[in-house]
Amino acid sequence: MTQDRAPAVDRRQLLTMMSAVRRTGVLRAGVDLKVFDALADGPADADAVAAACAADPRGTRVLLNALAAMGLLETDGDLYSLAPGADSVLVSTHPEYYGDAVRLAASDYEWDAIKRLGDAVRNGGTVMEMNAETPSYTFWEDFAALGTLNTQPVADLVAGELLPWPDLTRDEVRILDVACGHGFYGYTLARNEPRAQVWSLDWPNVLTVTEANARRLGVHGRAHFIPGDMFDAPLDGPYDIVIVANVLHHFSTERATGLLRRMANALRPGGKLVAIAISTDGGRPADDPVPHLFSALMLAWTSEGQVHPISAYEDMVTAAGFSRPKLRTLPHNPLRVLTADRL
Repeated sequence: MTQDRAPAVDRRQLLTMMSAVRRTGVLRAGVDLKVFDALADGPADADAVAAACAADPRGTRVLLNALAAMGLLETDGDLYSLAPGADSVLVSTHPEYYGDAVRLAASDYEWDAIKRLGDAVRNGGTVMEMNAETPSYTFWEDFAALGTLNTQPVADLVAGELLPWPDLTRDEVRILDVACGHGFYGYTLARNEPRAQVWSLDWPNVLTVTEANARRLGVHGRAHFIPGDMFDAPLDGPYDIVIVANVLHHFSTERATGLLRRMANALRPGGKLVAIAISTDGGRPADDPVPHLFSALMLAWTSEGQVHPISAYEDMVTAAGFSRPKLRTLPHNPLRVLTADRL
């Protein structure tokens, strides 16, 4: 075996893969029941945890043992306690709480799609009647409400790249946030640029959550809302900045390029495009598994979507009427940020 070659596939490796669904289910139950919150103040037995979680004592004991088997809890006789580090990511009051990400990634929405991946492979795209492209799909309400820990660092990166806005002769900087979801990208710009006015475009059911986020972040007075489909909703404009985040991997390169071309027409000459997407890097899938696994979800969840290589995103941007984009990344963050000027 050469040094750069992966170990041979064996039964133990396959068993680990097959048990992943159980591990995910155990983690999700622990988050949903707030088991980790119940242990935040120190060790407790199963009866005490059950009382705190309004759950059955026997069922709680089974769950606690399963969480301990996964290394998320520790045991000492009949007492259970948080494993080192679990308090910072699994206790809901902690600033670095990751339970919301668990609720998204381990949702029934994704499972209902991925369990039919074989059918999607045969079909060349989703076989789900309700999927990620369906108008008013309720998953996007959860996504808008919960966000992820990857979002804010990328929003801060974008703000640092674009601001302060260089044109000091104008009293308004107009921003369009397409398929905005939570709205954090546009609203982070608004919080750092007092002249910013943000137009948030998404399905009507999602914009209800987006508007609540605008109020919570203190920018509601400069927030505007465009309900509808990003491919045909009226865009108004022209804008100084257009943000297209987390949607290009939902489409084929042709359809994504068409969307970007539509955004170019909504921008002022010299205006900025911000495109944010998960991408592959052109290397071996085993060396960068996250985007390839996400691409499988896109196959199961959309008609023509997949995660594209970064070179394809660069080609889409230039074909849509923009300059060659600049690429920005963050360590341990799968999202890639491309910025380009409208020609």
